[in-house]
Amino acid sequence: MIDTPITQEMLEGFTTESRNERSMDIDSKDSLEILRIINDEDKTVPLAVERVLVRIAELVDDVVASFKKGGRLFYIGAGTSGRLGVLDASECPPTFGVPPTMVQGLIAGGNEALVRSIEGAEDDREGGLRELERVGFGKDDVLVGITASGQAPFVLGAMEQARSLGAVVAAISCNQGSRTFEYAKHAIFLDVGAEIITGSTRMKAGTAQKLTLNMITTASMIRIGKVYRNLMVDLTPVNKKLVERSKRLIRQATACSPEEAERVYEESGHKPKIAIIMILLDIDRGQAEYYDRAGEGPIASAIQVHRMEKTPPHG
Repeated sequence: MIDTPITQEMLEGFTTESRNERSMDIDSKDSLEILRIINDEDKTVPLAVERVLVRIAELVDDVVASFKKGGRLFYIGAGTSGRLGVLDASECPPTFGVPPTMVQGLIAGGNEALVRSIEGAEDDREGGLRELERVGFGKDDVLVGITASGQAPFVLGAMEQARSLGAVVAAISCNQGSRTFEYAKHAIFLDVGAEIITGSTRMKAGTAQKLTLNMITTASMIRIGKVYRNLMVDLTPVNKKLVERSKRLIRQATACSPEEAERVYEESGHKPKIAIIMILLDIDRGQAEYYDRAGEGPIASAIQVHRMEKTPPHG
């Protein structure tokens, strides 16, 4: 497919390029007035996300199904959108104890683009294809294209390729005319309106994208058992703060004493989730790991399996 060059006439029709009537005189305001204008506009962003919760939920369902098949979630974007995808993906291993390959962010221009702008990288359609090839993207994976305007060839090329493989493809864009929607099973239009500074999509558009990515990974991880009640029980305790947080959440989940939390944390191999199952069911580490596997993730399911095995058959 040949990408149509962006023209000034096309930009005129982009939601992300429209001018904001409420900030027309922002350059004549003092600091506090500027901040109030920005803050008032930012307040509208969660409402824009709320309007597409059903679409986001449908995407989460497909991500969960992919995870259960051993598939992975990939974000792909350029500029601010790409950085947000990499950020969300990089937070998943320490927060939910998953391998770094399970959720990955791909950005036009590679790692260097995380800290500075790589001119022209978003226009490289073949670059998006190479990124999918590099990570071994397959039909059981999910690809989410993130782009404020929805026109970046780097993202479009990857989305087209992912769809041709039979994979689930989604698009997150703040432009109603986003071309990414043409390739997406899940088209998520975040209608945040005009930016405070015309075209500065790192602002409201970026905030809306960040909120949406938070929802996708958090809801998916909850669904596969990485959370017990509202505790992130599968976190990886990689520093002193997280070690102490792990012991505290063991106490919160089980109402045990600090001494017992300390002891079982050590016995569990520094795995808070296993420690919680050990205490709740009064079993050892090996048994807890068995019930964790048998319950396929959620602690509540592990408890249910244990209860069923303890219950004599009827009749």
